[in-house]
Amino acid sequence: MQYACDHVHLRSRDALRAAAFYVETFGAREVKRVGSDPVQRVVLDLGGLTVFIEQAPAETTPAGPTPCLGIEHIGLRVADIEAAMADLTGRGVKVRTGITERGPGLRIAFVEGPDGALIEILERSSA
Repeated sequence: MQYACDHVHLRSRDALRAAAFYVETFGAREVKRVGSDPVQRVVLDLGGLTVFIEQAPAETTPAGPTPCLGIEHIGLRVADIEAAMADLTGRGVKVRTGITERGPGLRIAFVEGPDGALIEILERSSA
């Protein structure tokens, strides 16, 4: 049996605002909207990864604080982490942890997206 990644599914109190964050901040492309008034789901292409952002009902509880069990974060690879973090902080994106070395050829940082979503920014080199 072979498996392939199909999508990541996020829930948001404001799906349109959350989708706009990923489009404006990370260059995601909006593929489609499902439903209207209010939108039920926004579908994005984030660097080849399909992301569903669903409008969550008011009674939906927020995610627990990280670190946590289950899906904890989305990782986005960049060629230059220092330039990426300068860009993100310049846009007012909340930084959870600055750039750290995690081993040979791996540097990471974490930022916060809509609804507290944790997003890892990482740079891999051949070092």
